[in-house]
Amino acid sequence: MKIFIMGIVASGKTTYAKELSKQMDLPFVELDAVVYCNKNGVRVKRPPDEQMQVIHQMDAAGSWIAEGVYRPSYHLLLDLADIIIWLDPPLWKRKLRILSRHVKQVVGIEVCAYEPDFQMLRNMYKWTKQFEGKRGELDGILRPYLDKLIIVRDDPASNQSLSDAICDLKEQGGLITKSYR
Repeated sequence: MKIFIMGIVASGKTTYAKELSKQMDLPFVELDAVVYCNKNGVRVKRPPDEQMQVIHQMDAAGSWIAEGVYRPSYHLLLDLADIIIWLDPPLWKRKLRILSRHVKQVVGIEVCAYEPDFQMLRNMYKWTKQFEGKRGELDGILRPYLDKLIIVRDDPASNQSLSDAICDLKEQGGLITKSYR
């Protein structure tokens, strides 16, 4: 089983992917580790062709649950995945999560791979605004994958029925859009 969990900043991707990974006993891949690597103690961005190589290596290892925002270098994952889960909670909830996460990172309650400074906080809000302006582009990118797409409009971890939706998708072979409250 190969599951690609997508979403914008603070949509709940990492939290849900880790939980689903445990439930389904599948390896978890945080796609930021595909984009960035550590060279001589410095976090650097890999070039797109190197990102693609890492994805091919991940896929060759077998089953996986991968999570990340959509990037052109991740497009291959749309083809490779058996199931694509698009987490799309309300904007107000994502904005609140961004602030809450930032505070937790600054005080050391939550670990992160980047410097949790004011500039990163601003970037997260900027990326969120940019996404909202380009939402239609992602809809177009996902259109060819409707047969394996689940769209989740709220919190997937709070409702067991998403696991049921995954089973339904496999059985029905079609788009499932649900709100989980």
